Amino acid sequence: MAGDAPSRLGRLMYSGILAYMAIDGFRNNDKRVGIAEEKGVPMPEVMVPFSTGMLLVANVGILLWRFPRLAAGAVLVFFAGTTPVIHDFWDQEGGERQGNKINFLKNVALMGCAVMLLDAAGEDAGGDDA
Repeated sequence: MAGDAPSRLGRLMYSGILAYMAIDGFRNNDKRVGIAEEKGVPMPEVMVPFSTGMLLVANVGILLWRFPRLAAGAVLVFFAGTTPVIHDFWDQEGGERQGNKINFLKNVALMGCAVMLLDAAGEDAGGDDA
């Protein structure tokens, strides 16, 4: 029903995954900066912790359903920006290719959920169904 926040259980499950990803990102920041540097990400020592922090903050917004358009939009930007750059499985071979293909597809699924939440946030705010 328009005007209602999406399922609390669904948001909790989604937020749990995003929180795990963000916390793991902070714990392994040096490794992730190195990967981003190898992939040609500009200023990886700034961009990696910034994007990880953006994911964590946006995650809280989704969980609590506060500023849901901004939160879902930020999650969408995170995945749209990082997924094709970091998980470019089409340029890899063997096990590295398979692992990155799995992570690419997982991220696309998480991005799809962010799109649905963005749509729900638009309905919640009286927006259109776009």
